[in-house]
Amino acid sequence: MNADQITEDATQRMEKAIDVLKNGLSGVRTGRATPGLVDSLRVEVYGSLQPIKQIASVSVPEPSQLLIRPYDTGAIKDIEKAIVASDLGMAPQSDGRVIRLNVPPLSTEVRKKLVSRIKELAEESRVSIRNIRRDANKAADTAEKDKTISEDIRDDIKDSVQELTKKYEDQVNELAKTKEKDVMED
Repeated sequence: MNADQITEDATQRMEKAIDVLKNGLSGVRTGRATPGLVDSLRVEVYGSLQPIKQIASVSVPEPSQLLIRPYDTGAIKDIEKAIVASDLGMAPQSDGRVIRLNVPPLSTEVRKKLVSRIKELAEESRVSIRNIRRDANKAADTAEKDKTISEDIRDDIKDSVQELTKKYEDQVNELAKTKEKDVMED
C-alpha cells in the first residue's frame, strides 16, 4: 500500500466507526419519542425476522408518543409481540390498524444507566478508532520495510494517522456529550 492508500483506508474505517456510534446512540432513549427507539427492533413475520422499518412506518405524532403503522395490518400482533419481548419497557396499544407507544418519562436512575451506556458506546468507538490507527501504523511500517516508501513518508503517514485519530476521537466525545445532555434534560 502507498501512503495515500493507508491514510484513505484509515479515514474510511474511522468514518464507519463514527457511523456505528451514531447508530448505537440513536437507539438510546431520551425523554422524547424518536423513531430511532425502535430501529433495532426485529419482528418475526412471514416466517423470518424483519427490521421494523421494512414492515411498518414509524412516526412521532406527539413528543412522548410513537405511532407504528404496519404496511400489512396482519402483522400487527407480531409487532406487538416483538415490542413486549424487547427491552424497550413500553406497552403497545393497538386499535387493529396502528400501534401507539407512549414513551414514559425517565427516572433519575434510568437516566444514569443510559448515560453509562452512552459512555460504553463511546469507549467502544474510541477503542475501534485506536485499533484502526494501530493497523495503519503497522501498514506504514510494513511498506517501509518492503522499501515501497521511505522512512520520512512512513513518519508522515503516522503523523497524519495520529491527526485523524484525534479528529475522530473528538467527534466521538462530542457525540457522546450531546447525547448525555439530551438524556439528562427533562
